[in-house]
Amino acid sequence: MRYIRAFEVGHPPTSPKYDLAVKFRTNKNGPVVRNRLRLPHAVDTSTRICVICPPDSIHAEAAKKAGATVVGEETVFDAIKEGRINFDRCLCHQESSGKMNKAGLGRILGPRGLMPSAKFGTIVKDTGAAVKGLIGGSEYRERNGVLRMAIGQLGFTPEEMQANIKTFMTEVKKDLNLLSDSINKEIHEVVLSSTHAPGFPLNGELRSADSPSSRDLSVL
Repeated sequence: MRYIRAFEVGHPPTSPKYDLAVKFRTNKNGPVVRNRLRLPHAVDTSTRICVICPPDSIHAEAAKKAGATVVGEETVFDAIKEGRINFDRCLCHQESSGKMNKAGLGRILGPRGLMPSAKFGTIVKDTGAAVKGLIGGSEYRERNGVLRMAIGQLGFTPEEMQANIKTFMTEVKKDLNLLSDSINKEIHEVVLSSTHAPGFPLNGELRSADSPSSRDLSVL
């Protein structure tokens, strides 16, 4: 972190982000690792969430209380059809899924990856819990044998970074364990970088006399 911060001098502590890249030894054209998790210390809490549900219901109240920015049914449908999509993620309560489908939003939200569906867990029963799970949550997806995710803000402490990295690596290893035994995929290298800094492998080569022990920093 000391080396990376040297490259970020002069930038606001919440602007640059630490990124973690997990490189795999893997076969081409095989299944990719993808998932979503909530880090102990959220990196981005600015996600705008839309919840489709009856506007005067307890589900709407719970969604608003949890931090949803757009809540309702017909007013939301009209706004989407008019091109006013002022949200980054979209959820739908189970009771409103029929109305949503009849409104024909799939052709608008589908190409943007915003259409709620049971397959992706975005048609929900508990709107409050679902919204809380999205705010501050992070998604990751393997591309060309590399998994990248924002893992922290520049102002995070070493302890906060350590907690986030350990949580992320634990989830990645769980994802790998869920793959078929016939699929050859294993972690090759883990690299930490930031918005303006180069990548540094987390292999202990840049240790100094006052660095924490490798056992304390172990994530693999």
